[in-house]
Amino acid sequence: MEKVNTTERLSKLRHLMKENSVDIYIVPSEDSHQSEYIAPCDGRREFVCGFSGSAGTAVVTLEKAALATDGRYFNQAGKQLDSNWELLKQGLQDVPTWQEWTAEQSEGGKTVGVDAAVITAPDARKLAEKIKKKGGGELKAVDDNLVDAVWGSSKPSRPTEKVIVLGLEYSGKKFQDKLADLRKELEKRKSAGFVVSMLDEIAWLFNLRGNDIPYNPVFFSYAVVTPTTATLYVDDEKLPPEVAMHLGDAVEIKPYDAIFGDIEALGKDLTSQTDGDSKEPPMKYLISNKGSWALSKSLGGESKVDEIRSPIGDAKAVKNDTELEGMRACHIRDGAALIEYFAWLEEQLVAKGAKLDEVDGADKLEEIRSKHEHFVGLSFDTISSTGPNAAVIHYKPEKGNCSIIDPKAVYLCDSGAQFLDGTTDTTRTLHFGEPTDMEREAYTLVLKGNIALEQIKFPKGVSGFALDTLARQFLWAEGLDYRHGTGHGVGSFLNVHEGPIGIGTRVQYSEVSLAVGNVISNEPGYYEDGNFGIRIENVIMVREVPTSHKFGDKPYLGFEHVTMVPMCRKLIKTELLSDGEKKWLNEYHAEVREKTKGFFGDDARTMKWLERETGEY
Repeated sequence: MEKVNTTERLSKLRHLMKENSVDIYIVPSEDSHQSEYIAPCDGRREFVCGFSGSAGTAVVTLEKAALATDGRYFNQAGKQLDSNWELLKQGLQDVPTWQEWTAEQSEGGKTVGVDAAVITAPDARKLAEKIKKKGGGELKAVDDNLVDAVWGSSKPSRPTEKVIVLGLEYSGKKFQDKLADLRKELEKRKSAGFVVSMLDEIAWLFNLRGNDIPYNPVFFSYAVVTPTTATLYVDDEKLPPEVAMHLGDAVEIKPYDAIFGDIEALGKDLTSQTDGDSKEPPMKYLISNKGSWALSKSLGGESKVDEIRSPIGDAKAVKNDTELEGMRACHIRDGAALIEYFAWLEEQLVAKGAKLDEVDGADKLEEIRSKHEHFVGLSFDTISSTGPNAAVIHYKPEKGNCSIIDPKAVYLCDSGAQFLDGTTDTTRTLHFGEPTDMEREAYTLVLKGNIALEQIKFPKGVSGFALDTLARQFLWAEGLDYRHGTGHGVGSFLNVHEGPIGIGTRVQYSEVSLAVGNVISNEPGYYEDGNFGIRIENVIMVREVPTSHKFGDKPYLGFEHVTMVPMCRKLIKTELLSDGEKKWLNEYHAEVREKTKGFFGDDARTMKWLERETGEY
């Protein structure tokens, strides 16, 4: 995690800001589709400030520069930012949000600029209001991205990877039926159409997948769906013949860059169709509340646009039976890969005394995973971290700049894979020597929270916001906590982080209740900077569960785990577990052993490790 000298980059950016009559310039992390993970060509925020985490916003004034990020990245940002930058630790008391900091800097009528393609329309409106209240000037949409101009010829080119068709045996539903469901939503809302900008929503809607963003099987595109038409905006060079055959006459293909001109024409057409004598409200186009300010402006602004939580996102989060069965199957294969890796790693470190760094470990795990059926690639950078590095919540080891795995320290491995039949995300924390009492206590408190969340039963209508404390309660009782959410939605051979559901304190998690078919992670943790980190993550699926009563005549829901990897025996302080928790652990381990043992054949090393780690308590 080396620092990048950003002095020259900031100097060039400030020169361009002056040329464009901008006093403050905002550089978000996201691309034009509000993607959490981005292609290298969209890594503007990392380029300008040197911080490589997935979340954060850079704000540059003519005199200052600030980077705002959340608790997952405080440690990492502190190591990567040079002296030009102030770190705004979001969520801490008395630390302003990046919006508040921007508004404060705008006092005295200063103009704030941003590329309208990389900020959402709602965020742009809220920011403009904050700036105005502080006595700032306007929020200005700057047409050409100023960071791109600084980046120049060294900026990576936009990827041109081929799109593939995801067969019905994996998707479980024809894209024509998905379009029909979306059109029912348009009819219900009396809408002229829906402009789709989120890449995973487009991939899901049309049963297509791509490879334009590392670890995320999506492709750069937009779509417009009306009651009678569907148009996919994607560069023709990305489409092999089988994609055109798959889409047939149901979908028109247009170039990616044609979207803004086309929707501008659609917005104008709405105006020409308005009947002044009609008592009905004028029709509008729908865009996601994560759609860009540039899209909204092109359609004609608020009078032509309704910003909503995307109905495609809601539908995608409720997996069908085919997708759920795929999740079960791929997690068994993935669990077998992790079990084989942990058995190998222990032998290398303890029996053979090998010197392996964190990248060596991550590479070996990928090699083992790649042997399994339907493997496509990883679902994110493997977090292979030893000792103090395990306390860096989103740590990414890099060859030549990482640590040798210490068998006498905690080892945290957070990893996942993309399979044709599902997406995995598993974290296990291990120790190959003698853990300290604090490490064992912290691990056991985290485990208790993980079990408590999985075992809860709750009435339909409850959100992940309401369940978050279940996973934290045992840590809280000892004055401990963690600075990240407890769970995120998981895609089906799609993005490993998928909205709109989640478990945590984010306001949006209170807006959508959990539903049968949701797939979500369960990952409490505990971290001591400079010492160690603990995280235990299982992927769980929402299902209906039996209860003795049904208050309010509501169905009751619970969870089914699909992750199949043992917990670490050495780190469990059994005296802290209740009889019920021990029973859960024994049943879980018996299930893991039964479902994965068939993968190991004559692999005596892995079988021995598995039998030891899944022994009864």
